[in-house]
Amino acid sequence: MSRIAAFFDLDKTVIAKSSTLAFSRPFFQEGLINRRAVLKSAYAQFVFMLAGADADQMDRMRAHITALAAGWDVEQIRGIVNETLHDIVDPLVYKEATQLIADHKAEGHDVVIVSASGEELVAPIAQMIGADYSVGTRMVVHDGRYTGAVDFYCAADNKAVAIKQLAAEHGYDLTKSYAYSDSVTDLPMLEVVGHPTVVNPDRGLRRIAVEKDWPVQQFVDPVSLRSRIPTPSGRAVAVTAIGIGAVAAAGAAWYGLRRKRSRD
Repeated sequence: MSRIAAFFDLDKTVIAKSSTLAFSRPFFQEGLINRRAVLKSAYAQFVFMLAGADADQMDRMRAHITALAAGWDVEQIRGIVNETLHDIVDPLVYKEATQLIADHKAEGHDVVIVSASGEELVAPIAQMIGADYSVGTRMVVHDGRYTGAVDFYCAADNKAVAIKQLAAEHGYDLTKSYAYSDSVTDLPMLEVVGHPTVVNPDRGLRRIAVEKDWPVQQFVDPVSLRSRIPTPSGRAVAVTAIGIGAVAAAGAAWYGLRRKRSRD
């Protein structure tokens, strides 16, 4: 018998901010980035909330992120995430997303997080929140440190590739499966399933959703998970995975792009 999965993007779909940019302070406190980079990441968060990132911006961010992360110790990043995850991410999770994930779990569907963030961090956090599987960007690691190279960038077309691979491994019927995202860059992810839904869509995705008659949902109520789940239960809850930790690099990419445009 075929199985059904629900595939969730993270930023502005499950949480109210960019997961990659949310961790500037703990990385600054651990000496991985400087104060100027923190300010740039804050500016980038503002830009992200206004418009999101298009494909070119995502490519720029990837290049900056991987360059900044080169030489970072993977275990140090994991430790920072584990220590600060609840304080940073807990208040950002959309109440509507937690309910939707709980509904899918109640229907017997697998819940899968599909993120452009690094898989070393996505996997343990996804397990903690009750997701069945997760897929993220694979950074090249040598001797326990990031090299600055990317083995698999889990974004755009590659999200659909990853979903198809999971379907083959776990027997998902994609024609009966679900996908949720806010960004037009995730169009391949949405088109690969039989039940796509757009959440808090950017302008491009909203236009496509209207053309294709896809459901559109607005998530507006970030609520602390602690206040919603006083004791452990079988209900799945949703938080997010952070990126590989190069928060400032993403900020620098957007900040630099904005400054360049203002000069042109």
